Order: sequence, then C-alpha cells, then structure tokens
Amino acid sequence: MERYGISIAIKNKPVLDPEFIPLLKFNEAFLAGATKPVSIAVERADGQMATCHTKIYGTPEKAEADHYYINRLVKTILWMKGGFKIYVAGDKDTYDYLSQAYSAQGEQAFDWDYMANIFEKPFEVVFCDQVPQAKDAPKAMGGHLEGCRIGFDAGGSDRKVSAVIDGETVFSEEVVWFPKITADPDYHYDGIVSALKTAAAHMPRVDAVGVSSAGIYINNRTMSASLFLKVPKDLYDAKVKDIYIRAITDTFGDIPYAVINDGDVSALAGTMSLGDNNVLGIAMGTSEAVGYVDAEGRVTGWLNELAFVPVDAAPDAMRDEWSGDIGCGVKYFSQDSVIKLAPRAGIELDEGLSPAEKLKVVQGLMAQDDPRAAQVYESIGVYLAHTLAYYYDLYSFKHVLLLGRVMSGKGGDLLLETCKKVLADEYPEVNKVINLALPDEKFRRVGQSAAAASLPDLAK
Repeated sequence: MERYGISIAIKNKPVLDPEFIPLLKFNEAFLAGATKPVSIAVERADGQMATCHTKIYGTPEKAEADHYYINRLVKTILWMKGGFKIYVAGDKDTYDYLSQAYSAQGEQAFDWDYMANIFEKPFEVVFCDQVPQAKDAPKAMGGHLEGCRIGFDAGGSDRKVSAVIDGETVFSEEVVWFPKITADPDYHYDGIVSALKTAAAHMPRVDAVGVSSAGIYINNRTMSASLFLKVPKDLYDAKVKDIYIRAITDTFGDIPYAVINDGDVSALAGTMSLGDNNVLGIAMGTSEAVGYVDAEGRVTGWLNELAFVPVDAAPDAMRDEWSGDIGCGVKYFSQDSVIKLAPRAGIELDEGLSPAEKLKVVQGLMAQDDPRAAQVYESIGVYLAHTLAYYYDLYSFKHVLLLGRVMSGKGGDLLLETCKKVLADEYPEVNKVINLALPDEKFRRVGQSAAAASLPDLAK
C-alpha cells in the first residue's frame, strides 16, 4: 500500500476493511527514509511536559508526508497526555504548518479549542531553539484499603456507591439516574450527595472518598464530561467543575478525596485483580474508554483519551462526528465499529434501531455462529492487533484488560483469538511481552466503585 508516496507493507488486513492502514505501519515506513531531526514538546497542567524527538524528510517533495506525520504525532500526544502549548524545534516549516493547523480556522480547530477549554489556557504553538525536557508527575493512587471509605462510580445510566471498611465492601447500591439529559446541575449534585450519605450510613465514620467518573479530570476538577452534557456553560463553570469536591467537603468536611477518570479506575481494578501493575484498560462500548496504571502502580494524570488518537492512516477512514477527524480509535473499538462493518458483511441493520440495539442484532447472529457476524469480529480483532502494537509503542504496558459490551459473548472470544493470532504473526516481539486479559471473577468482585474507594491515601 502507499500513502503520500510512502510504501507500506501490511501482512494482515481486516477482511471487511482491506484499505485499513495501521498508523504504526505508516510511521515506521515514513521514519525509515526520514533524516532531518525535529523535536516536539507539549505542555500540560502544572508544568508537565511530553517531549518527542523524531525525524522528517524536510524536502518540498515530501512536505505533504511530513505534515501528515507531524499532525498525527501531535494529535496522538494531545489526546494521550493532554496539553495547551506545542513547542517546535529543528524545522521552521513544521512550526508554520502546526501554527496553521492548530488554530481557530485550521484543520485541527476542534482539538485547539477543546484543549484550551479543559486546561483553561489559550492554545499556543511556539518555535524555539530547544524544546523543554520531558516532565511527568504520576501519583500513587489506589490500593489503599485501611479505614472507612466510600467509592462512588458515576455512569451515564446509573450511579453506584460502595461502603468499604478495611478493604471489605459492607454495602453497595446501584441507582438509576439521568445525568446526560438533565440541564440543572443541582440534580447531579443532589444525586451524588444522596449516594454518599447512603453509604456513610453503613459505617461508623467516613475517612476518605474516591470517585470514578467518565470524563476528563484535572486536579479533581471536572474539565469535560458527557454526564453534564446538557448543563449550560455558565452553570457548568459555576457548579460542575468543582461538583465532586463540593459534594464531598459539604457532606464530610476536610477529608482525603480523589476524583479520576473511570478508565483509570478500571485499570486500577485490573491491577488489583491481576496482582500486578503496568495495566492498560480498554473498554469497547458506546465509545473507546481507556485507562492506564504505570509500572509503579501510579495513575499518570494523562488524559488517556485514546478514542481520539488516530489509528488508521487510510485517506477514506471513517469520520468521527464529534471531533470531525478521521481514523480515530472511537470508530474502531466501540459499537460504532460493529455497526460500520456489519453492512459490509451483508448484515442489514434497521435504521430505526439505536446503536446499542444494532450491536445486539450482530451479537445475536454471532451467538448462532453466523459467518457474516464472524467476519465483523475478526476484522475488529485485526484492527486491535495492529493498534495494540501502536499503543505498546506509546505506553510499554505489560497487561491489557479488555472490557465493554463489544467484548462480550462469542464475538468477543473470536475478536480476542484473532487479535492474538495477528500479534503473533506480525508483531512477535510485542506478542512475547504483553498479556491480554478479560475480566475475571476477582475483577468483578473488586468492582468499579470499590476500586474507587481505594484511591485516596489517608496519610495525605
């Protein structure tokens, strides 16, 4: 295959998407001929810095390939780690291109605006002689079992809360709520406080509270979350950004607390069930939700929003309606991927059905060993193998925990089997060092809300 004049060799292709070009394969082929050094750094909260030293061609003939490679690299860093300021050294044309692309009128205007909002700083691209050094600030979180703790897990359709005493769950409750369709943030606040008080009633005291919630959280603040989709911006700024902090301190006073993304809590629950660290959790459901716990068992503070990290370099890759970009993980590792591939396999899906119902149709066919449904899951398995090799390049994880409704049933088993075969065939070095795991009973016993309860350290 060829892209921007770069020849790309791919052994394993999805049967239902033969035009798929794994971004890792494009990057490797591109870098094989690139010679001009370029450095990129992205600044995020608290002076943290993600730094990358790479190469481009730096010739007019390869300018289009250079721009594409740099664009996808920067977008990957932004959605993996987050940031509001890009530093460029080594090539003025790269700086000029990124300045235009990441601007109000540029092709990455969505990313430019989104990152500025969540970090509450203007998005900038600057040219410099030397980019800043890499700096991370991972936090040791989770696995703290001592004391009387509350774990709260905020989902889009239900909220879960657990009361945990010295690591043992003494009470757990799940309550249906409707946060995504409610504009009044007091509804959300009252629901959170009600859950906290219900759990507190089953313990002699409350020593700490941990919160797991979908969205982006920086210093325990809600910077972006679909749970508050209908809340107007003025009310969001006034009542949502600090909603969990207010709910905890209003109810219990000055006690330790922690609020982090639900994907990171899933990865933490994975470390607790596996008895090991360095876990990347990937949940394939409505979207692709990802979390990561590093080799020291710490939460990194990175965004880990891999749903918006590019994985496909094909020019006609599927477009994400929200960000407007193409080839990003959300369309390959969620129910959207099943819905995209089903018609290509000859499965007609009633347009009157919801996405979740369409997924159920394909799952039902797979349960009957329908060969068309099998092609859908095999294709996603090929996507996953190529992409895990790319994610490994980014994270160097040891374990991958695969979750979500797309992974359920026979389809999930076939997806995993296909993924393992492709990894062994095309990425044998990666295959040797990573462990692919599905949730087991121990993981289910830990549970999302109970894992959240273990987040805060009582010593701090």
